[in-house]
Amino acid sequence: MSSQHARNFESYQTPVKEQTRKVVHRKVKVKKAWVTRGEKIMYTLFSAIFISAMCYIVTYSFSLDSMNRSIQTVNTQIDQQMTTNQNLVYKQKELSQPSRIIENAKKHGLKVQNTQVKEASKVTE
Repeated sequence: MSSQHARNFESYQTPVKEQTRKVVHRKVKVKKAWVTRGEKIMYTLFSAIFISAMCYIVTYSFSLDSMNRSIQTVNTQIDQQMTTNQNLVYKQKELSQPSRIIENAKKHGLKVQNTQVKEASKVTE
């Protein structure tokens, strides 16, 4: 074999390998959000409504409490005034007794005659 045949033989023997690129397709994992955008909006809306309702309830409770306190003070004032009125009625009855009126009249030098004082005739006799 000649050198030329050897070269040809060698060239035929070694096949030319084309390097093929292997394309590796990696699966890209899409991270799913734990809570979606719509759920976030709903949660935000409901929490805002809940917080505003709680604020309204606290405000209403505070105003109701202050109103109850003012009602209690008015009731105690009414009770005190009723007690004062009852004491004055009792004192009026005590001061308007015929025996006391006749006694004051005699004390100031007045004579009791056919007067309109009830039971004056019984007391003077």
